[in-house]
Amino acid sequence: MSMIADALGVSSATVSNALSGKGRVSADLVDKIRKKADELGYVPSNAGRALRTGRSNVLGLVLPDISNPLFPQIAQAMETAASNAGYGVLIADSRGKVTTQTQAISRLIERGVDGLVVIPRRGTRIGDVGCPVAMVDTPSTPGNTVSADHWEGGAKVARHLVDLGHQNFLLIGHDPASNVQNDRIGGMKSALGRNTRHTTIWLETLMHERGERASLGLIDHVQNGVTAIAAVSDLHALRVLTELQTSGIKVPQQVSVTGFDDLIFSPVVTPSLTTVHMDMARIAELAIAALVREIEQGKSTVQNGKAAKQTVTADTSKVSMELMVRASSGPAASPDAPFPTGETL
Repeated sequence: MSMIADALGVSSATVSNALSGKGRVSADLVDKIRKKADELGYVPSNAGRALRTGRSNVLGLVLPDISNPLFPQIAQAMETAASNAGYGVLIADSRGKVTTQTQAISRLIERGVDGLVVIPRRGTRIGDVGCPVAMVDTPSTPGNTVSADHWEGGAKVARHLVDLGHQNFLLIGHDPASNVQNDRIGGMKSALGRNTRHTTIWLETLMHERGERASLGLIDHVQNGVTAIAAVSDLHALRVLTELQTSGIKVPQQVSVTGFDDLIFSPVVTPSLTTVHMDMARIAELAIAALVREIEQGKSTVQNGKAAKQTVTADTSKVSMELMVRASSGPAASPDAPFPTGETL
């Protein structure tokens, strides 16, 4: 700034006002200052701005497991919404561990972020961390800011299968401690009706007992009359498809399979996967807007004489999910249909 000021014979304060759009500086001088700044390769100092304003214009984003293909998509949506609001984003990965999540939050706070978006591991609560927090989990989680309506999504996929004539269901979750997965399965069960049967298995429990690569035992469930398998994620649905096809069970002619999240591979696997789509752009927009509003207005509550930051509140707490009907779901097979011999496809 001093070099620009010296070159044009003005004060550094005038240069600062011209570049920030503040103060009384003529349009002609503003134009000259900005052209000179471009010539000299001037880049604003975020550190200097933070010292003046007390804000870094950077948000922290804590993801539960970045190896899951869902979360990079969420990160992209959050970064886009933050960028549109004039903020950068620092990303931290909890790597599936609550202790690592706590450490990630602390590191981001140390780096001076203005606020946090946290997608919590196992529905953990986020306490007072010294800055505003937007929590994105599921509507049943205390302190949730905004999220997809996972219960509604589960109900939609179950109604779809019931409408196709299915009466015997296998519901597959992964983590029984996950609020999101419990809401998805709860929504499925709520829409199944009285004249249906269902069994729920949790993969984390199953793998703990039998090992990571153990069979899910799907052929036994199909022999016992299951005609529809609904998983809480597309990743688990893909595992189901693989095991069924390896056992010679045709999808959807003999068993329908559905997933959740509409991941990038879902339309291109064979058969293409019926799933539930999450409007991540809308969720990110609402979460970032609520966070930025809290940061810029400086709202807080007072408890025991101290300002206490709470998770922020969005304009709406849940966003509807969309059922994506594809080739992996079809009419229920007749009870008299012959059972496959187990040949490998």
